[in-house]
Amino acid sequence: MPGVTKEQIAKAKEWDLLSYLQTYEPHELKRCGPHEYCTRTHDSLKISHGKWCWNSRGIGGRTALDYLIKVRGMDFVGAVEALCGYRAPPPQEQPKPKPPKPFQLPEASRFPSVMLSYLQGRGIHPELLQACMQAGTLYESRKYQNCVFVGRDPTGRARFACLRGTRDNFRIDAEGSDKRYNFSLLAADPECSRLAVAESPIDALSLASLVKLSGGEWRDSHYLSLGGTAPRAMIQFLHDHPHVTQVSLCLDNDKAGIMGMERLENAIQDNPELSQRVKLIYRNPPPAEHGKDYNEFLCAHTKAVREQRQREPAR
Repeated sequence: MPGVTKEQIAKAKEWDLLSYLQTYEPHELKRCGPHEYCTRTHDSLKISHGKWCWNSRGIGGRTALDYLIKVRGMDFVGAVEALCGYRAPPPQEQPKPKPPKPFQLPEASRFPSVMLSYLQGRGIHPELLQACMQAGTLYESRKYQNCVFVGRDPTGRARFACLRGTRDNFRIDAEGSDKRYNFSLLAADPECSRLAVAESPIDALSLASLVKLSGGEWRDSHYLSLGGTAPRAMIQFLHDHPHVTQVSLCLDNDKAGIMGMERLENAIQDNPELSQRVKLIYRNPPPAEHGKDYNEFLCAHTKAVREQRQREPAR
């Protein structure tokens, strides 16, 4: 064949695609299974057991020569020369990153009965659910009937939403959510000095429900969900509520929660403004004998109260 010899062609065909990419384009490789790779440019192009297949185009092969011709669009001579070291293949065109989608709340259901039944089944007090619905921080989505927990900034603008399944363990943040403004339950007094911090919205509501069930006034404190254990939502809340001087860290009683509480405490102490203002920081995980988080603690508490009432003689 003009331009290349039989020996060069034979040498080029010795290259399998995985070896070629590992040698010349390691940045293109991405592991997607125990024995499978894909490329960063084409995530539907899978490489496994000596073969490759570009699933979205329905083409494949064994060798790097096939890849350079079928995927990279090189002619046969150019591909052989590239694999024999005589000519570098043209650079891959990097896909342009997709712009982030704007934040948008899911459409609400007109009748949130599924959400209310689910959260009351988790022990959340009805008074708290009504308070959140009136504040516009909780509703049921029309599609799939998920719980939607909304986070708002100090102006009242919705900036965050997380969806929680009512029939399974589905949970996800709405696209475009700003996690600095997570779900919160505010005290009656805007100048309240106390804040309780939990990992999830349901745990934050469980904390307030426990106060309510014990005869206390749940509106005497702010409650904040972090959406995990990262400190950014807490730091933002403290900046937005300058009267808070006491923080109770009520994360899960497990390794991640304990490490998270240490991280949160350090985040306050490392902030010059907050370390001067926040004088009391309590680590207050739920009792280990009643589960790892505050919703499990609440459910155990309500079950114990119910069983106690059943044992009491009728009057």
